[in-house]
Amino acid sequence: MIKEAFNGLRTAWKGLALTLKHFGAASESKKVKGINEANYFGQQAGIATVQYPHQKLPVPEVGRYQLDVVIDDCIVCDLCAKICPVDCIDIESIKATDVIGKTSDGSVKRLYAPKFDIDMAKCMYCGLCTTVCPTECIIMTAEYDKSVTHISDLNYKFASMTDAEAAQKRLELEQQLAERQAAKAAALKKMEEDK
Repeated sequence: MIKEAFNGLRTAWKGLALTLKHFGAASESKKVKGINEANYFGQQAGIATVQYPHQKLPVPEVGRYQLDVVIDDCIVCDLCAKICPVDCIDIESIKATDVIGKTSDGSVKRLYAPKFDIDMAKCMYCGLCTTVCPTECIIMTAEYDKSVTHISDLNYKFASMTDAEAAQKRLELEQQLAERQAAKAAALKKMEEDK
């Protein structure tokens, strides 16, 4: 019993000694080191946390953080939404009546994107959407702090088309399809008359 009591006191002393060591070292400020520096994870001296937002830890280049979309480069292929394991990407497309333009890498744009939303509250930061994007319009930025007061503020809307513009584009597409249908019917009627 005396041996167990001595063991308990020795263990308590070891824990208290470690606490006192860190308490004494907390008087000096923690130095911010880059991830590539030696002993990055082993640094124990100084205050345990950085004084955020005045002092920030450096972020690695290959980190997975907030998503961003350059909507002018999007060809609305929907690959990012299809590969997303948590369905946080919501895209709507409208077929254009003619070629809209080209992206920065030269891809031809034939679809409008009246809706391109990403719900970052659902996002698991896997990066699959950035991998499959053929025009590299969806990227992960180095921004990791997106504190908001309401969870609905984490639903980012990247499309710049208004509802009125989207309705106009849908109407133009319907008119073009109706004209094609009428031309096809007229061609079939003429073929039957020629027989």
